[in-house]
Amino acid sequence: MVINIKHVSKHYGALTAVDNISFKLAKGEILVLLGHSGCGKTTTLRLIAGLERPDSGEIMIDNQLVAGHGTWIEPENRRVGLVFQDYALFPHLSVEKNILFGLNRYPGDKKSRVAAMLELAGMNGLGKRMPHELSGGQQQRVALARALAPEPDVILLDEPFSNLDAALRHRMRQEVRNMIKQTGVTSVFVTHDQEEALSLADKIAVMFDGHMAQFGTPQQLYNQPVSKRVATFIGEANFISAHADGMTASSVFGMLPLQQAAHGKVDLLLRPEMIAIVACEDGQAQATVTNTQFFGHYLRVEAILDDNTPLMIRAAPWDVYEPGQRVGLRVEREVLALGH
Repeated sequence: MVINIKHVSKHYGALTAVDNISFKLAKGEILVLLGHSGCGKTTTLRLIAGLERPDSGEIMIDNQLVAGHGTWIEPENRRVGLVFQDYALFPHLSVEKNILFGLNRYPGDKKSRVAAMLELAGMNGLGKRMPHELSGGQQQRVALARALAPEPDVILLDEPFSNLDAALRHRMRQEVRNMIKQTGVTSVFVTHDQEEALSLADKIAVMFDGHMAQFGTPQQLYNQPVSKRVATFIGEANFISAHADGMTASSVFGMLPLQQAAHGKVDLLLRPEMIAIVACEDGQAQATVTNTQFFGHYLRVEAILDDNTPLMIRAAPWDVYEPGQRVGLRVEREVLALGH
């Protein structure tokens, strides 16, 4: 494993910023630390970088102990690259000199390495430009190229897309992911943006109040969250009360098949896209539309079931529903039961 974090904690006086977290990352994997402001994700990043010392636990990078059990390896000796939120490019240095700056200890041909990084970043022919002559997306690619230039074992990125407008953020996510995957470097991103995490990550760690609530693939966290809190943080979520008996549960929708066996009182997770709107007579349940919002690629329908449970539903963008309209609803896939 390139990164191996074991039972790491960090305290600032009475405040516990990171509380007994553990995870492993293989070579080339992209991890996103996801959570609200103050959840401990940036502190975790700083602990890996060596900008903070853990109070307990151990941190290993490329099978070398860098922190813990009396060992402390300084940040400059950890083979870790950093990309900051504001990119931290030197305004008085050209693009190629910014990249060259990160190659002080690089043993190979520095000129060739700069050229390779310019090509990777799609910046061929722009090496002489100054940072203020670049777009936000270009500045970000230069910052990433500078961090990748010395061939680190790990690269850490702290909210790298937060200063970009929405359209550019979408494009840069894929461009940055492609750059990282081409180099094969293990990466850790920090973000509070759930969509960003789902689109970027091979693995996601959801953090609440210094704890790691769940660690897994984007698909696992979205489709099989371990708690209602994780479910509502990763995308939109509906919950309906039910009584489970093995692989089925009795609910306002009738008997629904479960992903995993459960027993007793449970809450069933229904993502908005899992619910189909049909004619009243064809529905497993009936509801009344209360509001709609058009988002271009889908229509968000808010409705209330006859037992007063509110629901959010994703309908086709060409569908039309009016407040007060009665509709039928169907759930046509297995659902997840969570603790009541």
